[in-house]
Amino acid sequence: MSQYSENIIIGAGAAGLFCAAQLAKLGKSVTVFDNGKKIGRKILMSGGGFCNFTNLEVTPAHYLSQNPHFVKSALARYTNWDFISLVAEQGIAYHEKELGQLFCDEGAEQIVEMLKSECDKYGAKILLRSEVSQVERIQNDEKVRFVLQINSTQWQCKNLIVATGGLSMPGLGATPFGYQIAEQFSIPVIPPRASLVPFTYRETDKFLTALSGISLPVTITAQSGKSFYNQLLFTHRGISGPAVLQISNYWQPTESVEIDLLPNHNVEEEINQAKQHSPKQMLKTILVRLLPKKLVELWIEQGLVQDEVIANISKVRVKNLVDFIHHWEFTPNGTEGYRTAEVTMGGVDTKVISSKTMESNQVSGLYFIGEVLDVTGWLGGYNFQWAWSSAYACSQGISEK
Repeated sequence: MSQYSENIIIGAGAAGLFCAAQLAKLGKSVTVFDNGKKIGRKILMSGGGFCNFTNLEVTPAHYLSQNPHFVKSALARYTNWDFISLVAEQGIAYHEKELGQLFCDEGAEQIVEMLKSECDKYGAKILLRSEVSQVERIQNDEKVRFVLQINSTQWQCKNLIVATGGLSMPGLGATPFGYQIAEQFSIPVIPPRASLVPFTYRETDKFLTALSGISLPVTITAQSGKSFYNQLLFTHRGISGPAVLQISNYWQPTESVEIDLLPNHNVEEEINQAKQHSPKQMLKTILVRLLPKKLVELWIEQGLVQDEVIANISKVRVKNLVDFIHHWEFTPNGTEGYRTAEVTMGGVDTKVISSKTMESNQVSGLYFIGEVLDVTGWLGGYNFQWAWSSAYACSQGISEK
């Protein structure tokens, strides 16, 4: 005996839950299935547990995709201000942390609770610990399009919405299932890779593990010319922090990145002034006023910088030091991979998806929303905004059919 729901959503994350609430609000029957024990697992741990749910400034330029115009329609139809209004209506207090990033005052549970209460209010069903093992499409039948085997029950639906996310954070239940569904229906998938992710050290840079826990503001630039100003954090595996996560979207394997360790200072000027005013000063004394002491001491210990009286430093040596600090060429060994990546770059090719409705152009009734698509936002609430916007576009597309 099979069960029927007009709309089935696979995945109870940000996009899936929001889409379910919107569809139910429009009077549609909708059932959400998820393989986990609880909903919104990634929301709960995002933003240090406070969920960076959107940003004050959201534009298509904040997103990467092989098809860069794809995001425009959905972002325009459901904006950051629409979601901010919803959060405010629910009485959820929030604050701006930096660069327009909005976080809940009291914790990410509030966003999950809001999504669940919206689903409950309008009658969307959520079934957890549900393993989808098979998806088939029935031809020439207007009423039923898809047949799914979920646990030991057969389910049928008219519209199937894939909101399975990417491969990042496998510990939270991430799987390639969404990509497999796409490939089953001959929908191309852009090869996925870990994104918004820390870099790891090559063997030659492992001495930097001594700096684990130290952070400083930097400007970091990819070979494409894209650059970000933010904090860099040294870890025992490599370099991390917002600046590094941002640039990882623009980095390609084997490439180096250029790091300005003192973007707010001019090392050459500082040294020349010191030469005039206190020529007997040691170089280390000047550098530790500008940079973390442990970093400067490690450079000296490793022979990368020679501590000596300022007056004795030649112009050539000053130039070398300027290059070393303002133009540090760092070549990552790789990234930490999906284990710590915030998102997955690549995914279902948006060239064959309707930017207005998120429906496949090839398979009627099959929709893809959120991170499973080849759309990657910057760090700072942009990926959640894509979840809300794409889910809304999908719900409107289904209701307008």
